[in-house]
Amino acid sequence: MSRELSDLYRFLAEDADGRTLAVPEDLRRRADRRARLRITGAVLGTVLLVGGLATGTGLVLAEERDPLPPAAAPPPATVPAPPAASAVPTVTAAPSATASPRATRTPAATPGRTGAAPPRVPGNVPDRAFFVQAAANRTGMEPVFRDTDALPALCDARYRSDAGIVQRRTRNLAYKLPQTPQGYVPDGSYAHTVTLYRPGRADDFLRELRAAVRDCPAQPGVGGGNASTSRLRLLADAGFGDGSVLFEIRTPARDVDGNPTGGDDVRLVRAIRIGDVVTVLWEQGWEGTSSTRSQVDADSRRAVDAIEGWLR
Repeated sequence: MSRELSDLYRFLAEDADGRTLAVPEDLRRRADRRARLRITGAVLGTVLLVGGLATGTGLVLAEERDPLPPAAAPPPATVPAPPAASAVPTVTAAPSATASPRATRTPAATPGRTGAAPPRVPGNVPDRAFFVQAAANRTGMEPVFRDTDALPALCDARYRSDAGIVQRRTRNLAYKLPQTPQGYVPDGSYAHTVTLYRPGRADDFLRELRAAVRDCPAQPGVGGGNASTSRLRLLADAGFGDGSVLFEIRTPARDVDGNPTGGDDVRLVRAIRIGDVVTVLWEQGWEGTSSTRSQVDADSRRAVDAIEGWLR
């Protein structure tokens, strides 16, 4: 044996002699401790692994369960309001895909109508349907209601519209011209008639009257009170009621002895329609006087005002 090997064995023997061998109980305790340490480490590693898996799973599920909210929409652009328009119907916005394709229109207000009741239909002709004379035309003689003719004969014309009459009333009244002093003889007189027709018949009467005058250019003694021939002529007329007919009757004038004077006595007759009412002013003069157009026009306007006030 070499010297180096002998030295090695010697060192090992010296080292072994200096150490004490452990008893079996110590060996068992050490083995148990090492085993517990290994188990604890394994358990701790398992816990850490499970915890990591749980945390990761929770994050994944949270992402699936609570998605990120969408980005906020940008604020709408400000559009200036259009100028307001009057009397324009309001239309609702276009319907959705599931709604009816027709828009709903809100009816607008009818200009001129405020819910007032329709005009009443009268059943008779009252006294207030007749005009009141102007103060300057009054003679002091009160008007008298009489059952007299509303029109001259006009070649025995017949009016089919008379079948539509509801009521007719006639009065006689005298008048003076404004320049005539009180107490003098009147300057003229009227047969003033107001006739209420059934709907539509008043206009028929005006047409029939116009035709009657046109078909009767002359006839004996109309308005003259004598055997002379009277001439009839339609005159242009406008601006009275809903329509009017104006005509004149000219008869040769005579003096108190019956002698011709060379002039004419002129009578004016005007019929005016206001709705279903016709008023007639037949100027008949007074002791040979003739009709004055300006006075007949003024009294015709008063007659229209009276009827409109009655029907209002």
